[in-house]
Amino acid sequence: MPLIFLLGFVVIGLWSVIAHRFERTGVAGPAVLALAGAALVLIDVTGFAQAVGSDSAEHVVELILAVLLFVDACEVSGGVFGGEGRTIGRLVLIALPLSLLAVVVAGVFLLPQLNIFVLIVIACVIMPTDFAPAATLLRSPRIPARVRQILNVESGYNDGLISPIFGMALAAAIAWPTIIAAVKADNLSAENEAQLEQRLGEFFEAFFGAVPATVFAIVVGAVIGGVFGFCVRWASRRGWADAPGIRYVMLLVPLITFGVATLSAVGANGFVAAFVAGIVYRLLRTRRTEERTIPHQEVLLVEEAGALAANIVWFVLGAMTTVVVLDGFDWRLLVVVALALTVFRVVPVYLSLLGSSLSWGSRTLVGFIGPRGTATIVFGLLAFNKLPDAAAYDVLAVMVFTVVGSILLHGVVVPQVVNRRMPVLAPPAPAPASADH
Repeated sequence: MPLIFLLGFVVIGLWSVIAHRFERTGVAGPAVLALAGAALVLIDVTGFAQAVGSDSAEHVVELILAVLLFVDACEVSGGVFGGEGRTIGRLVLIALPLSLLAVVVAGVFLLPQLNIFVLIVIACVIMPTDFAPAATLLRSPRIPARVRQILNVESGYNDGLISPIFGMALAAAIAWPTIIAAVKADNLSAENEAQLEQRLGEFFEAFFGAVPATVFAIVVGAVIGGVFGFCVRWASRRGWADAPGIRYVMLLVPLITFGVATLSAVGANGFVAAFVAGIVYRLLRTRRTEERTIPHQEVLLVEEAGALAANIVWFVLGAMTTVVVLDGFDWRLLVVVALALTVFRVVPVYLSLLGSSLSWGSRTLVGFIGPRGTATIVFGLLAFNKLPDAAAYDVLAVMVFTVVGSILLHGVVVPQVVNRRMPVLAPPAPAPASADH
């Protein structure tokens, strides 16, 4: 095990001992762990970069995202869309695509050195929302309950929608340089021809395989989540199952689902499958019961596993920040990130909610409360592992600036504005598990 990760576990353990003292400040955990990572990585910057870029690190990151997506889906209360189907549909199917498009268009002008597929990857890294940098906002008595529900449900669904787009764009971005080089070359060696054939296969699979992979993922997730959800409800009614046993089930379901979906014989999108499994598991587990959500004592283990995984991710973010600063970066990436955190989130949200039942004040909150966190880090690390070096470090810089900027904007600035401008509406609500990620 690299020394940096060993030290990271020590820091996370020590932070866990005192975390309760700072739990009212939702930004404290991410900030402390990120700062620790930024400092400790100086022990071995090169070794850390190599470790994070390894295949084993990639698989760990994928499993972390699968668990977090499953938890997000399980946390929704009240039907598939939390009772806000029309609003969520507007945000996910109108606002999110407009935001992605805005990032890509801005990238075309500001980052001409990157091809269109890398820009799509960057858009997918920048735009997923996650409430780790802004957990205090979801607890705030000044935020209307409906807005909290909409933001929490949207956070899960936009991750689920972005993941197949991200996978398609990443595969295309990897293949594109080889294809362009082959087109420009007069003669190809046997080795280059083999590489071109491989890249072309990946290129076409990325485009023509994305839809089937998503469809298979929905089927896999629905079947596995539904079977386990039904079995848990059936066993619980008869007194055969207790909360500790069910907690193990809930931790294993996203891992099983992701594993089945990514079998070569299945070829499905594991992230979509894990998210769908969470939705269907929740629906079958709570069907014909008084609870609208899964009992908290059953969710506890997968919540805690997700929180621990998220803590590791925050530590890695800090270390990556140091890597980016030492390696150097293009200042234009900062402009793209600043636009993505503000204008490219707010304007599409306003446009998508025209004519909706939400008040203008609530629309403003939904637009400005769009923090970025664990999903951005995970997508960024996956892209860093796969892309060629030049593009990989640009994506890495975007990831770092996005999350650090979100910690400052959504974890510090926006809460101050809300506390000064918004009246107290209700007693503070407990933050959902996804907010701690």
